[in-house]
Amino acid sequence: MTDADRPTDRPTDGTIRLLVVDDQFLVRSGLAALLRAAPGMQVVGEAADGAEAVALAARTRPDVVLMDIRMPGMTGIQATERILAEAVDPAPRVLVLTTFDLDEYVYGALRAGASGFLLKDAGPERLLAAVTAVHGGDALFAPAVTRRLVEAFTHLSDVSRPDPSDAGPPPGLTTLTTREAEVLKLVARGLSNAEAADRLFISEATVKTHLNRTMTKLGLTSRAQAVVMAYETGLVTPRGAGGGG
Repeated sequence: MTDADRPTDRPTDGTIRLLVVDDQFLVRSGLAALLRAAPGMQVVGEAADGAEAVALAARTRPDVVLMDIRMPGMTGIQATERILAEAVDPAPRVLVLTTFDLDEYVYGALRAGASGFLLKDAGPERLLAAVTAVHGGDALFAPAVTRRLVEAFTHLSDVSRPDPSDAGPPPGLTTLTTREAEVLKLVARGLSNAEAADRLFISEATVKTHLNRTMTKLGLTSRAQAVVMAYETGLVTPRGAGGGG
């Protein structure tokens, strides 16, 4: 992994530093080659498993980690948790690579703090757009797909979750202002920042501000975690995810 031996100082020219993690050599090398050829992107390391990913992330301090989930030894979920827990601020964004199938590993990765996910069969343009979006803070670049994922697994846990009507405000959410809660609800239902701004008659920048404050108050590291929390606490229910207030 010769790239991993490069200096860890981050460039100041806007270059996105990337760590590619996948146990399949052809997949990993193909992704790395594509990213290296893209302007404004620099692959600082390649890892074949979770343990190697944790070590390389600490050494190279990437901006974005493309993380496979199903790997021998330490899984992508465990590696994501370790990387984010041990990261020197600013922590990297973790973009999960998956074959999807609504598998529970993706859901677990989002709960662990991953910023979003990307289908492995996505084309080059979609991959580059996803990396750029995640690096810029737009964690859920495919809101409709994310909503479908979260709905599927909140349905699976309905039996264990308390009925929101039987309790007061969800724990931890009482610290949010009315507007912050409104923004969180809309984002959890799959609306983009722009769509939420239109719905609330505020600017997109204001939506981002409210969402950032929400994550700070709730101790969350990503927009994805905020969405999952909204569903798990009952602030938003799968039945209400289709759009309306």
